Amino acid sequence: MLEVTEKLRQNNLKVTPQRIAIYNALCESRSHLSAESIYNYLRESYPTISLATVYKTLSTFIDTGLIQELNTSDGISKYDIVNDPHPHFVCNICKTLYDLPELKSMENVRNEIKDSTNFEIITEQIFLYGICDKCNEV
Repeated sequence: MLEVTEKLRQNNLKVTPQRIAIYNALCESRSHLSAESIYNYLRESYPTISLATVYKTLSTFIDTGLIQELNTSDGISKYDIVNDPHPHFVCNICKTLYDLPELKSMENVRNEIKDSTNFEIITEQIFLYGICDKCNEV
């Protein structure tokens, strides 16, 4: 995996401590973080960072294709370092967002949509909702 500084340079972005910290926070997290979660995570190490900087940096990362924004039914955007299309599972109880592996049949779905509508699919976000294994145990 390329170092953060190299990824930023490859995308013609200025390398700043804030951008490095925000990208690393997304890489280190085991979950999909919101802008507020990133801000709270970094505040102690970067006391001068603002929530506006986090939002602006995330927007820049989305525009350059470094990350993807996930808009779930809770209305809070979360961010995913894996920007290749893949489905997600959202638990209706704990609201945790999980990555799922790419479905082999997705190419068939894309082709079916193209054949029946002539739409060109550029990207997709698929969310499946239910109860995760942890909440199902309760």
